[in-house]
Amino acid sequence: MNIQTQQQRFANREAAGEALADALAYYRGADVLVLGLPRGGVVVAGRVAEELNAELDVIVARKLPSPISTELAIGAVTADGERYLNEGLISELAVSDMFLAAVTGVQRAEAQQREQQLRGTRPSPHITGRIVMLVDDGLATGATMHAAVRSVRKQHPAHLIVAVPVGSHEACEALAHEADEVVCPWRPEPFGAVGLYYQNFVQTSDADVQQILEQSAAMRSVEPW
Repeated sequence: MNIQTQQQRFANREAAGEALADALAYYRGADVLVLGLPRGGVVVAGRVAEELNAELDVIVARKLPSPISTELAIGAVTADGERYLNEGLISELAVSDMFLAAVTGVQRAEAQQREQQLRGTRPSPHITGRIVMLVDDGLATGATMHAAVRSVRKQHPAHLIVAVPVGSHEACEALAHEADEVVCPWRPEPFGAVGLYYQNFVQTSDADVQQILEQSAAMRSVEPW
């Protein structure tokens, strides 16, 4: 059984971002947009964007809780309404269309509110024709990442990359069918929870996310081109 020792784990999300940036170094200097999934994914994305000298922004995807447990996701939805559904689980739980529509509406509204709050007054980033990286701190089931990929895909990026420091083999393989590229340097089996692969996995606040986004935007605005 593959049990991770403390020495093998990432020290924190910043360290994971540096490791991920190393795996993505061949994109340094290209016209890259890095989109972090909040909250923790933005910390990783911030370090990736800094190392690659890339634009940083945020994309919010919310899990759709099942009727039997708020912790069990039956899918996910983004602020623009793009949705991923776990059809097998929905069928197994006999989730009704009425419930699905209701929970989608609630979570989409929450995603819209949070994305606006985190981005502030900055306009939405330009995606069409660019290299876009979707970054999170890890992939367990990948539900929110699937929704994020579908949201970005319909805006016609030139190349769409899912990039995470650690993820399950199953989730990475599933996303390889939707993204143009999946970069995940560490795919331990059996996987477990994402937090197992970090020494420090404290919760990231909205204020932390806003600060990372603001600092990245400020740095790019003063850089010579």
